[in-house]
Amino acid sequence: MKIAYLDCFSGVSGDMFVGSLLDAGLPLERLEKIISGLNLNGYRISAKKEERNSIFGTKFSVLLQEEDQKARHLKEIKEILKRSGLPLSVIEKCILIFENLARTEGEIHHVSPDEVHFHELGAVDSIIDIVAAIAGIHLLGIQKLFVSRIPVGTGIMTGAHGKIPVPSPATIALLKDIPVYYSGQDVEMVTPTGAALVTSLCSSFGPMPPMTIDRVGYGVGSRTLADRPNLLRILIGNDIDKQRSETVVVLESNLDDMSPELLGYLMDSLFDAGAKDVSFSHIQMKKNRPGIQLQVVGQPEDKERLTAVIFRESTTLGVRISYSQRAVLQRGELMVDSPWGKMRVKKVINQDGGTVLLPEYEECRRIAKENDLALRDVYAWAAALSRHP
Repeated sequence: MKIAYLDCFSGVSGDMFVGSLLDAGLPLERLEKIISGLNLNGYRISAKKEERNSIFGTKFSVLLQEEDQKARHLKEIKEILKRSGLPLSVIEKCILIFENLARTEGEIHHVSPDEVHFHELGAVDSIIDIVAAIAGIHLLGIQKLFVSRIPVGTGIMTGAHGKIPVPSPATIALLKDIPVYYSGQDVEMVTPTGAALVTSLCSSFGPMPPMTIDRVGYGVGSRTLADRPNLLRILIGNDIDKQRSETVVVLESNLDDMSPELLGYLMDSLFDAGAKDVSFSHIQMKKNRPGIQLQVVGQPEDKERLTAVIFRESTTLGVRISYSQRAVLQRGELMVDSPWGKMRVKKVINQDGGTVLLPEYEECRRIAKENDLALRDVYAWAAALSRHP
């Protein structure tokens, strides 16, 4: 699996993110072609080599013809993306990021997400930074992104709403539940665009995962920092950990007033929304009432979508949110010849490097129904594959 590790020793911004991808081998011509599909006017893209503390990287810039950019609503940005001709997966991820930004800004300013006026974030350069970063990850074939702890600065800066603290309210809201530390710098180390990108794309925050490194890229920041090179480093390679550790979001809620008929639909809806696991447990609640505890495990970037499903499809008034580390074995699928034709089974790599083949329920169910067999017999045949390679 191709993975990447983003080493944010000098923070992260949208232009630094894109610069690191270009420096790691993303062709500028392909990126320009994709960005041209946005049909935005009044800009020019620049990518050039620059040096910070004798380390060279790529400085990505969106040069604007007009200094003052108009504010845009979420609906306008969605329309730009939908008309762009970008791959569907790229469009969906970009929209998810802007929806997250709109929700965050709306909470800060006490307005609905649809009413939010994107100022800096709705400007041409910010839209291009986000689209270029998502498209770049897609073009380079990166399947999982891991990110280091995030250094933040302090101080006061001027934004569209006047003087605001560093990190900005939007940045610090986006970094909720993410490991951060004070950098010692009285400057903005993390921009809202940078925070939105890493929190939406990242599978885990912390140490670099075990990997073989194929490419290294450096994205150059605009400022000169006193104590470190202002660079964002990306390492791209392949996952070599048989037991990979990843961060997951765990959502929990206690239900004592919900019809049992609705629980199955709730589970199906959560899996459709990207949940990795959904479980129900019988519990005894306050006033000795019997109830059901719902637990959902998912990717951190799916937190908002999964939470929305819980509120929509259950009777709960609150959801507990936590983040946890889990170790998972490498897994995949394999087609094998069975007495009933081709059959799909799970392929798992053990810690010792050995391969284990396991039955896949839906496939076993299909074969049992098509051949009028007992499901347990089909399961037993598939389970025996690992004993008789």
